[in-house]
Amino acid sequence: MGRASPLLLFFLVLGSSFAAYNIVTMIFHYGSSENLAVADDVDGHLLFDPVITMPARVKNRKISKSPFHVALTATDAPYNKWQCRIMYYWYKKKKSMPGSEMGGFTRILHSGNPDNLMDEIPTVVVDPLPPGLDRGYIVLNRPWAFVQWLNKTTIAEEYVLMAEPDHIFVNPLPNLAYGGVPAAFPFFYIRPNENEKIVRKFYPEQYGPVTNVDPIGNSPVIIRKDMLAKIAPTWMNVSLKMKEDPETDKAFGWVLEMYAYAIASALHGVQHILRKDFMLQPPWDLETHKKYIIHYTYGCDYNMKGELTYGEFGEWRFDKRSHLDGPPPRNLTLPPPGVPESVVTLVKMVNEATANIPNWDTS
Repeated sequence: MGRASPLLLFFLVLGSSFAAYNIVTMIFHYGSSENLAVADDVDGHLLFDPVITMPARVKNRKISKSPFHVALTATDAPYNKWQCRIMYYWYKKKKSMPGSEMGGFTRILHSGNPDNLMDEIPTVVVDPLPPGLDRGYIVLNRPWAFVQWLNKTTIAEEYVLMAEPDHIFVNPLPNLAYGGVPAAFPFFYIRPNENEKIVRKFYPEQYGPVTNVDPIGNSPVIIRKDMLAKIAPTWMNVSLKMKEDPETDKAFGWVLEMYAYAIASALHGVQHILRKDFMLQPPWDLETHKKYIIHYTYGCDYNMKGELTYGEFGEWRFDKRSHLDGPPPRNLTLPPPGVPESVVTLVKMVNEATANIPNWDTS
């Protein structure tokens, strides 16, 4: 098994967490790590193992309202802008509905400069990584954006939802976290067990079994902001170290930063409640009932009989990548009969947002 160097471990987990790399010399000081991976009832008994789905007796027990701040990381590319506008439209629609615990909203713009959506969407501008440091993998800017945002911004809410532009709130979202245990969506393709040799380069054996590393990314995650403030610098440093390691970069590819968040959390003794109802991903998830977020990361391709033709362009299709240079047109054609409800709902929600957002074509 690969072992992390003493210097790397110093930067990752001991004492303070350092947001440091070759060019940036800012250092953010945080308190020591705490084991926040369990919650006790009034008798001091462990309520649940947070790696396993939360049992119904805990899931349904609500002590008090715990609003969370929606934090959306984004670039100033046209492709990102139109997704952010749709996401923010549905945030506003669902925020005040029964069952919602959504609080304030911030788009964390990591382009370094204001853009034309500053007056439309509450935005904080942060710096990107220095040129060349992301090695063409722009997602590496996400953990650095959170480090900066948490240091320069004060928010009223105790909790934060880390979200992405291609998220749509399909139902009012409650706070799925429970006390000091954050909530996350489990991704089938994040498999620490199957990649133990690589994971151990950044999560040494002395920190515990590799099962401590949750099968998640940073989004969607609802987490206490003080916990996120401790994890974020480690998440950034692990991401950069992973990208510098050819074996890790090749193995993890576009999900590298997701693994980095999962490992950084485990290094701080933090595990997550895994909520499959947190999000659905068309076309594979067929219904929106009792789900909270539509993640439209996959293309939806169907023939006119309503049959999925994934892997080849369908006679009817919706794919966000068809609109890299600007927003999709208003009033998209609805899917043919037989297409799953999740895809129909997605297109209807896009159409409603684009019909009501002023100056849609200027995204």
